[in-house]
Amino acid sequence: MDRRKFLTYVGSGCCGFILNSCATAPITERKQLKIIPEAKLNAQAAAIFEKIKNKEKMSSDINKLNEIKEIGKRMQDSISKYFYQSNQEDPTTNFDWEYILIENKKIKNAWCMPGGKIAIYSGMLEVTKNKNGLAAVMGHEIAHAVAKHSVERASRGVILNTSAQLIDIFSGGKLSSVNRTTGMDTIGLLSQLGIMNPFNRKQESEADYLGLIFSSLSGYDIRETVKIWERMSKLNKGKSSPEFMSTHPSAENRIKKINEWTNEVTLEYPPIKVS
Repeated sequence: MDRRKFLTYVGSGCCGFILNSCATAPITERKQLKIIPEAKLNAQAAAIFEKIKNKEKMSSDINKLNEIKEIGKRMQDSISKYFYQSNQEDPTTNFDWEYILIENKKIKNAWCMPGGKIAIYSGMLEVTKNKNGLAAVMGHEIAHAVAKHSVERASRGVILNTSAQLIDIFSGGKLSSVNRTTGMDTIGLLSQLGIMNPFNRKQESEADYLGLIFSSLSGYDIRETVKIWERMSKLNKGKSSPEFMSTHPSAENRIKKINEWTNEVTLEYPPIKVS
């Protein structure tokens, strides 16, 4: 079989595979590519989460941990109720929600693993300041899990790796030669800057938007969200990578977008009563 026919067959097969694996993000309806089984990622995340709990020092502040759990429960119930009332499939059906507070005042961060495993570092509490601020951060992290961003990233990574290998084969190994000459992963760098970083920034913006919605549905004051990013910006003292080099939008762009969305979200996604 000649090269042209082989490429045609491979291209047709890949296109069919990708088309059959298309999905949409909840609420935003952004098209997504998901070829990695969600259940597999959830199981891996749960195992890693257990290791983190054993390795990291858990906070002894029971009151703050209970507040985190209260916000989380209120949010997860509101999310499920929203999708039920909207006659849509609940993307959190298979989640095994869990919340931890890690004692580390130097780290101002929070994250949510696939399947609803959420961690807050005690240093982040200096930024959130209050319950509404904490809900804003948790809403953003929960949004990543609800929108299946990890599944999407893993799927895109598989496609990029496969594509790079095929290009190298049919270029006669020219890409590998460039990598050896420059001493760097050219394909990895180009895909990172040109595809994965913009893609990740799109996910971050989507999580900002969905996080506002989830906080509003749960009855929290989403006007606090902008204040959080203003405080984060001051703490960073303006030190941040150029946006094109980062997986996150710049603080200025983030604040601008959140301000634009706040009134819309408040009106269209009012608090849901959960029995």
